[in-house]
Parts: sequence; structure tokens; C-alpha cells
Amino acid sequence: MERIILFDGACNFCDKSVQFILKRDPNGRFKFASLQSDIGKDLLRKYDAPSDIDSMVLIEGNKCYFKSSAALRICKNLKGLWKLLYFLLAVPKPLRDVFYKIIAKNRYKWFGKKESCMLPSPEERKRFL
Repeated sequence: MERIILFDGACNFCDKSVQFILKRDPNGRFKFASLQSDIGKDLLRKYDAPSDIDSMVLIEGNKCYFKSSAALRICKNLKGLWKLLYFLLAVPKPLRDVFYKIIAKNRYKWFGKKESCMLPSPEERKRFL
């Protein structure tokens, strides 16, 4: 099953999140693209994502997940104890998304914005669309 993570390429927190996922996904289950890239924009259109989406998005199989649902589904596929966070999907989405929205709203203020994209290693480059 193909799993694609779309992320805000200008966000330091998002960049660190991608690095975090890469380290904990040794089997290469996830591929990555920035929301701002042509591929990212095409995928968002294909899955009828809201036009104002600016958070991490997970495309898994033929479904698209946003906000906390995306983050928790990603955790399910990481090595280590991160898998255990998947049980939080039992918490009602509106409640989960409150916490996600607080971080998303303040991510530039708290973590800053990037002037340029990260340069992945040659091995990691294969995982970026």
C-alpha cells in the first residue's frame, strides 16, 4: 500500500517531523512531498482536500487523512513505542484536533520558517516525490 505524507515545506517543525519519521521508518513505508510542490498540489486536488489545508496530510491507499488523524496513522507505522499512540484515534476527532490546531496555528511562531528546503541524503532522496 502506498503511503504519501504531504508536509509544509517552509515549516521548521514540519521539517523536523519529516526527519523524525525518516529515522523511524527503516522499511521506507512512507514517501514525502511538500504541500507547495506541483505533486503535492496535484494530490490535494485529486483527493478533494480543502483548499486552505496547511497541515500534514497522509494519503494511504485511496484515502486522505488530515490533522490528528494523519499524525496518529503515521505513528502506527513507525518503529518503537510510537505505534502505541495509534490508540488515541479512539478519542473523538474534534477533541484530538483541538490540540493539533494549537500546534499548527503556532508552528511558525514557535519553531520558525525555512528560507530553503532541506537537502535529503541520496538514500532519503528516493523517498521524496
